[in-house]
Amino acid sequence: MNCLHSSQPIHRSSKIISLDPFLDQNGILRVGGRLGKMDTDTCFINPIIIPGNHDVARLLILMCHEEVAHQGRHFTEGRIRSHGYWITGCKRLVASIIHKCVSCKKLRGKLEVQKMADLPIGRITPGQPPFTYIGVDMFGPWEIMTRRTRGGAANSKRWAAMFTCLVTRAVHIEVTEEMSASSFINALRRLVAIRGRVRGIRSDRGSNFIGAADLLGADPVNVESGCVSEFLRNSGIVWRFNPPHSSHMGGVWERMIGVTRRILDSMLLRNTVGRLTHEVLVTFFAEASAIINARPLIPVSSDPSMPYILTPSLLLTQKSDSVDDTIPLDEDPKNLLRSQWKRVQHLANIFWKLWRTEYLPLLQPRKKWRQKQRNIFVHDVVLIKDKDAKRNEWPMGIVVKTFPSDDDLVRKVQVRVIRDEKPVLYTRPITDLVLLVSHD
Repeated sequence: MNCLHSSQPIHRSSKIISLDPFLDQNGILRVGGRLGKMDTDTCFINPIIIPGNHDVARLLILMCHEEVAHQGRHFTEGRIRSHGYWITGCKRLVASIIHKCVSCKKLRGKLEVQKMADLPIGRITPGQPPFTYIGVDMFGPWEIMTRRTRGGAANSKRWAAMFTCLVTRAVHIEVTEEMSASSFINALRRLVAIRGRVRGIRSDRGSNFIGAADLLGADPVNVESGCVSEFLRNSGIVWRFNPPHSSHMGGVWERMIGVTRRILDSMLLRNTVGRLTHEVLVTFFAEASAIINARPLIPVSSDPSMPYILTPSLLLTQKSDSVDDTIPLDEDPKNLLRSQWKRVQHLANIFWKLWRTEYLPLLQPRKKWRQKQRNIFVHDVVLIKDKDAKRNEWPMGIVVKTFPSDDDLVRKVQVRVIRDEKPVLYTRPITDLVLLVSHD
């Protein structure tokens, strides 16, 4: 400004030297250039220069950003220029302000993520009997014919409980008559009677599961704390619930449910029995379980010296399609029992060896969420995702509690939201949150 007032040339290091600035008759700094002879509005060819580090520039950008209904940087820059202003460093400043705009975060802000957690101990503990650590979910219903009547047939519904071994990835499916806690407990009792004692259960927070945990006397665990590890050492069974709306945390059993549905659809497509009955449905689920348990856990090798295929059924049935199961008729009973026991041990050893050397390394890499992100903190203002509402109707709340994992990274929080003028607390995974304003 001093150079222009004294009619001296502007220093070469000036940020506005390329704009050929000049002072108009009112002493306002404007852009010069080569369009002075153009017969148009002065604000268009000679916009007012505003330094980007001035508060006026920030207020002007906010005003123009509001005028273009919180659209992107190009819309905002165009509105600034149409008002007859030239802000130095405009692109970077506009991008910075839009990045911090709360309204833009409400409309287009990304959901929070955090580095993928390490696998729980229940998924990487070899040598345990199958179904020692399980994931469980209910799915259905299917309509079946229960009895014939004079008017036709009486129908009822059936559901299925999917039990997935977290280590061997084997499945066990039980049909239930109701989507209730008592019906699920009966299915769990049948699982324990067939597969043996269960030490750990993981599931979502379905009302039937919460009720079942209360009736069984199992201790439901949905937070990580010091007392949890002590409980794991001293208790027989631990039921750990995932946070609400966190289906990605139960991908092990959700994936198996999807596979089961596809197999069942194929069976129902070629069903020649007619109306579906309870007996037929139970049979279909048993066959679907056998198909799923026979799937390879690792890519099938083309090496002829590797005849064994790592499947859950290799451990469950102690049988292999690649081994001759014929029992010699002239075998001595003592030798037969000894050889059968050795064969069972041999197949179990093969399974766990392949599990350690071939399957476990597949679980090592993180497929996504590889980098640590900023933790969510208490007093952060967030937007809560609601799949049943439009984004501009998602509720806004404040974080009142965080649940750090063993690695001190926060993946679920408790948020306070005002509903009908009353505070309501929600526990949510951070993948359902959009950070609007940080606590600092």
